Amino acid sequence: MGSASALEATAAISTMVREAATTENPEILQWVTEVAELTKPDAVVWCDGSQDEWNRITSEMVEAGSLIALNKDLRPGSFLARSHPGDVARVEDRTFICSENEADAGPTNNWCAPAEMKAELMPLFDGSMRGRTMYIVPFSMGPVGGAITQLGIEITDSPYAVLNMRIMTRMGQAALDGITPGSEWVRTVHSVGAPLEAGQADVAWPCNDLKYITHFPETLEVWSYGSGYGGNALLSKKCFALRIASVMGKSEGWMAEHMLLLKLTNTETGKSYHISAAFPSATGKTNLAMLQPTIPGWKVETIGDDIAWLRPGPDGRLRAINPEAGFFGVAPGTGESTNPVAMDTMWGNTIFTNVALTDDGDVWWEGKTDAVPEHLIDWLGDEWTPESGKLAAHPNSRFTVPIQQTPTLADDWFEQDGVPLDAILFGGRRATNVPLVAQSLSWQHGVFMGATISSERTAAAEGTVGELRRDPFAMLPFCGYNMADYWGHWLDMGEKLGEGAPKIFQVNWFRKGADGSFLWPGFGDNSRVLDWIIRRVEGEYEGRQTAIGTLPAQDELNLSGIEQIEDKLDELFAIDAESWLAECNLTDEFFAQFGDKIPSALVAELSDLRARLSA
Repeated sequence: MGSASALEATAAISTMVREAATTENPEILQWVTEVAELTKPDAVVWCDGSQDEWNRITSEMVEAGSLIALNKDLRPGSFLARSHPGDVARVEDRTFICSENEADAGPTNNWCAPAEMKAELMPLFDGSMRGRTMYIVPFSMGPVGGAITQLGIEITDSPYAVLNMRIMTRMGQAALDGITPGSEWVRTVHSVGAPLEAGQADVAWPCNDLKYITHFPETLEVWSYGSGYGGNALLSKKCFALRIASVMGKSEGWMAEHMLLLKLTNTETGKSYHISAAFPSATGKTNLAMLQPTIPGWKVETIGDDIAWLRPGPDGRLRAINPEAGFFGVAPGTGESTNPVAMDTMWGNTIFTNVALTDDGDVWWEGKTDAVPEHLIDWLGDEWTPESGKLAAHPNSRFTVPIQQTPTLADDWFEQDGVPLDAILFGGRRATNVPLVAQSLSWQHGVFMGATISSERTAAAEGTVGELRRDPFAMLPFCGYNMADYWGHWLDMGEKLGEGAPKIFQVNWFRKGADGSFLWPGFGDNSRVLDWIIRRVEGEYEGRQTAIGTLPAQDELNLSGIEQIEDKLDELFAIDAESWLAECNLTDEFFAQFGDKIPSALVAELSDLRARLSA
């Protein structure tokens, strides 16, 4: 009798999927039906990305107590979400690359065999959406139909994820229609892992203590369980756009990178340039993407702040798109004084997560304004005053906002075929050793720069203070395959591009003087460094050759208006050969973990650097 009723339930779920479907693609229908039969939702919704759908889901969530509507006069169309205190960030220790061959995942990823991981996951997903609605979210990464664009579908039981996916991707019917039978697309499944039994009351932020974020590069799948937060739940973001896409790119001849993208126009000549930059977190990516120059003659426009996909174009130049449609930014530290463009972007239609609520129904976080409110409701929902002795917003609290609200958005964001790159920047957070800016001696040397990017640990909680935290290409947590093979792919790309390849630079805004203060003012003054970079690209400036790369020659850096830092230039650009040679030994240790997979070209670059430093 039990098996008969189980068959009836399965048939009912299959009927529910197909009756609501807005596609006739048999591959999509079969896959969605299989996931629905496994997860056993109470209802199925095929998302179309419309405003009506947004209004309906936000209203339902406000009524259920899982969203707070903000003051319509201060922050129209915006909402505050509060997560479970145990679900506040990406969970790297529960993130797995499930390639058939362990060597393909490499030493910097957690690996599990695909069959073994599926055997662990399937019992968890069995009935995981019981009592909930299953949403089918079709999305396009990049303009629908674009040359570098890829398509995917996320199945989720989190309405919060649906709302964020609408902001972060080009989500809806056009993306669904773009997936034709036999074409390549990425399948992603997400469940908060909190099924509701009959009569059981829901909570504001359902999640599970047990979490898995798993990637299957050979079959282009992502399965995420237990977390409703950020990149764990918005599977278009780090999971697809970096981990899966990096593998796709290696096999198809393109690259998925953790990079901002900006357009720089010389207002005197009218000529425009495009720059991508890879910085680890907490090194000012969004600030650079929304830069407001402090020197005349330049205009900066935003194309993206987090992810760039790069592909050689028909003209042989490396072209780039931002595959995303929104910003999922860290709120604390983003403020009127540090990033006014970001603040203007968030005027409305924004989802805030884990920030504080003001008495007049707006939001606040540390760094938003210089003045601190006298009373707030903090991210945990508790009363807060400046005397509370704790932060009002979580350090990883977020804003999700449509990119099209950015006042400095470049029209190039809409470009179907991407923009041609003139320069690529790598940067870490270094108090010592690394100068303000250096150009690589070659593409190969530039790949070596990217491979050895690191930041100094600044707090005891992170390990030994001053110890280097490696984050090659800012991709350490996001590369979907062996990092040594990834470097090899970059070297191959340079050979393919030849003379037309973008120039590569390393920058460091964070060097400190002997007294512990920053030597460079940063923020809008970083435009002075971009000015030098473009003039190097154009061949206007000679620069000066050093053991570690080409640095600005005397008077090449525009210091008009900040002449007071001229006496700091020697410190800003000092190269201590002994410290650099000691760092070469650390690089040896870092490379050693990759064994014989390490590209010989990078071993040669390390040897050449030692020779130049010792000369």
